[in-house]
Amino acid sequence: MDTLFATLIFLILVNNILLLAFRRPFLIRLVAFQGICLAALLFCADHMLLACAVLLIKGLLLPWLLMHTHKKLPFTPSMQPHLPLALGVLAGMAGLIFSLWLETRLQILPGLYPPLLLPAGLTTLFCGFILVVGRSTALAQVIGYLVAENGIFVLGIPLMTADTVWFELALLLDIFVAVFVMGIAINHIVETFESIDVDGFRSLRD
Repeated sequence: MDTLFATLIFLILVNNILLLAFRRPFLIRLVAFQGICLAALLFCADHMLLACAVLLIKGLLLPWLLMHTHKKLPFTPSMQPHLPLALGVLAGMAGLIFSLWLETRLQILPGLYPPLLLPAGLTTLFCGFILVVGRSTALAQVIGYLVAENGIFVLGIPLMTADTVWFELALLLDIFVAVFVMGIAINHIVETFESIDVDGFRSLRD
């Protein structure tokens, strides 16, 4: 089980770098894979109910909603991100190195975080922020929001108890509703502006 746990953490770290290196729709497949890895981590931590909820919401429902939204978008030439992909990958790797260094400096309870779990959560959080700031489309920024939330979720795994599972389930439902509303908003943006390039908002006037 320890080997499986370490493998899942490694896969999440690799997945984070890949998220910064690719464009949609491959981003949606990567965020779905990340949701499946989170569910597997919870299964290893004996949180069966929460693992099933995460698999359903983060591994299946949210990626399906994002893919459905993506398919309804009109075809447009690839828009250049605000942050070049190569620079985004370098920023993600710098975030990983910083997280590894921070793990050795933080004063936390011995044994609270398994090896590399804290850097994995922090790196996921950093990569989510990089996606939100560095990408130019609303859909990619929604994915960045999901990735950042996944990072917070990873950081909270060692702190979960029987009393907090229901809180985490409620949080999952809130995330699902938020992304559902974002999907509707993206569709309305397309109908109005015929594009999901967020730079188009600069043309708005009072």
